[in-house]
Amino acid sequence: MELLLADTYDLIVLGSGPGGYVAAIRGAQLGLKTAIVERELLGGICLNWGCIPTKALLRSAEIFHYMQHAKDYGLAAEKITADLEAVVKRSRGVAKQLNQGVTHLMKKNKIAVHMGTGALTAPGKLTVTDADGKKSEIEGKHIIVATGARARDLPGLPADGKRVWTYRHAMTPPEMPTKLLVIGSGAIGIEFASFYNDMGADVTVVEMMDRIVPVEDADISAHLEKALKKQGMTILTKASIETIEANAGGVKASIKDKDGKVTASEFSHVIVAIGIVPNTQGVGLDTLGIEMDQRGFLKTDPMCRTNVPGVSAIGDITAPPWLAHKASHEGVIAAEAVAQALGNKDVHPHAMDPRNIPGCTYCHPQIASVGLTEAKAKEAGYEVKVGNFPFIGNGKAIALGEPEGFVKTVFDAKTGELLGAHMIGAEVTELIQGYTIGKTAELIEQDFMQTVFPHPTISETMHESVLGAYGRALHI
Repeated sequence: MELLLADTYDLIVLGSGPGGYVAAIRGAQLGLKTAIVERELLGGICLNWGCIPTKALLRSAEIFHYMQHAKDYGLAAEKITADLEAVVKRSRGVAKQLNQGVTHLMKKNKIAVHMGTGALTAPGKLTVTDADGKKSEIEGKHIIVATGARARDLPGLPADGKRVWTYRHAMTPPEMPTKLLVIGSGAIGIEFASFYNDMGADVTVVEMMDRIVPVEDADISAHLEKALKKQGMTILTKASIETIEANAGGVKASIKDKDGKVTASEFSHVIVAIGIVPNTQGVGLDTLGIEMDQRGFLKTDPMCRTNVPGVSAIGDITAPPWLAHKASHEGVIAAEAVAQALGNKDVHPHAMDPRNIPGCTYCHPQIASVGLTEAKAKEAGYEVKVGNFPFIGNGKAIALGEPEGFVKTVFDAKTGELLGAHMIGAEVTELIQGYTIGKTAELIEQDFMQTVFPHPTISETMHESVLGAYGRALHI
């Protein structure tokens, strides 16, 4: 097959997810001749099949939930029904709009887009195979690998999109589940469990760890489990799937609970949310000898550079946390490091501190956090001061009819440094950035105490939590 002549660039980005397309834009802003290679859809998984369309689904479920509880607000709404097909259609429309937005950004920044599957063939060289099998070669002084990751299959039961789903199948379901099994209680598992529970499914969540959302603070996990059970979910922690089998009529699973008892249950569908696998196959990483860790994720330095000169890596193909905003920020760091290496003396990239990366889960209630949990802080040897303020003490939360939740802050008792912040309740995914800015700016407890928070807002719970860590809370 004929290989087309090479185009030459300063920077080639392989993958156009939230890491890749941001890296390309930042590179172009810095005057680099930039290209991006994408095999499917601009915007990658996040915009098309992940972060954004799932939030559209969850928003529909949230409104459905409020409509069902209209009486609590002095309103009347009768014969409330959900149209799953219409809900999914809206979600896909949101994804399409954002995909078109990324396409516009590529044109605006004069970034060359090569649609096809890219593979590294030699230092600075990459072959792109389009949908028709036509190959072309492009060359770049620097390459950023941003190929992301995919859902991990359950051993012995690959997802088929019929009865066994990954997040991608769960976003465009062929039918509404009646009895749903969700395996894994990380952000993805819990978000879909929350969505389908709100939409009317009977949901069971199985988690092998001793608590759900295990990366979060233990108090957050406990509160969320209580809230989800109150909503009708079955939550099984310290549990495992002993056997599982899918057929045309549904899924049969034997589940061992924390006491060792094995129960056979039947479900209409199962969502597998047990982690991710990096997209390294067929990318040509072995050809160049790029180093990986034991799990297959690429090793990088603080400036996102791999061990191979001229090749960087960002996003879900690298070390955790596997979050879209982490990938985007890495994209900026990597592009700036490339520009600096090519002689730009006006750019000064800064390595990212993983402790300052917030995490958000958009279940109902929402959870958000940044920094160390109380347990991790103590394990690290810190003497801590902890503040905990409930939403029930906040006027705006009560007025909204959202009095469930709390804000927890963890400070270094010796220096006043904010070590971590953990939140559960209405709109906390919007609030967490206040603490993230504080951590990035290295603020201490006095800075938060002396900040004026507007009233009435839920953000006042943040202020009260800080005050509470030092015995100064005003409204509890």
